[in-house]
Amino acid sequence: MYRFLLTRQWVILALLALVLIPTMVELGFWQLHRHQHRVAQNALISHNLKAKPVPVAELTSPGHTVPRADYWRAVTATGTFDTAHEVVVRRRTSDDDRLGAHVLTPLDLTDGGTVLVNRGWVPTDGDQRAFPKVPAPPRGEVTVTGRLKADETTGSSGIKDLSGLPDRQVMLINSDQQSALLSRPVLGGYLEQTGPEPYGGSPEQIASPDDSSIGAHMAYAVQWWLFAAGVPVGWVVLVRREKRDLQEAAARGESAEEPGRPATAGATV
Repeated sequence: MYRFLLTRQWVILALLALVLIPTMVELGFWQLHRHQHRVAQNALISHNLKAKPVPVAELTSPGHTVPRADYWRAVTATGTFDTAHEVVVRRRTSDDDRLGAHVLTPLDLTDGGTVLVNRGWVPTDGDQRAFPKVPAPPRGEVTVTGRLKADETTGSSGIKDLSGLPDRQVMLINSDQQSALLSRPVLGGYLEQTGPEPYGGSPEQIASPDDSSIGAHMAYAVQWWLFAAGVPVGWVVLVRREKRDLQEAAARGESAEEPGRPATAGATV
């Protein structure tokens, strides 16, 4: 009665089910890993933002790659802003999704060395090749607080073409790139300024990263696993329905072919 399972369409259906089940299970684990990564990242953000600020030179140095464990770490830096070598980072959005630029200003440290400071976001007035209007930072020695961030690279940002940019405009915040332009050592990574707040609110300081949202990755993982469990259940339901339909068709065929009552023999002559 189950010989129909050997037909072409049922063999294809079985093979499709065998492919779908492990694929959906794997997709579920992929979403689970994304959930776990998000939870771990939120914990790291929360911990590092609440940590007591330390001098930036204690966590990084020229040529240093900032490890993930130090991302968003609260740091301080004391020195003088070098506005002569200030650049803007193109095509950055504000907290309300307006297109503009980030202001990147070197800070020459009192104890020696230079660190890049992302002072915040400014609007760009239509002409993307013109240098935007950038409010000046405080003059003289200043102590800046902020979040330590890793250098941006073409791999991490997805940006490929870095050529042909207007003067004093860059696409990435990268300490090695700026060190070459400045002709002096620059501490690895950069500082995302949180204080002191700029006069008049410009540049707009970058908001703290969200350490509360975990997204819907766990729900998606459960959803994929339910789909994987539903495939064999659905296959069994289809098999049983096919068997029932074949049995009913066979019963109807036998009923139609049942011979009628024999005719009465004619009178003998």
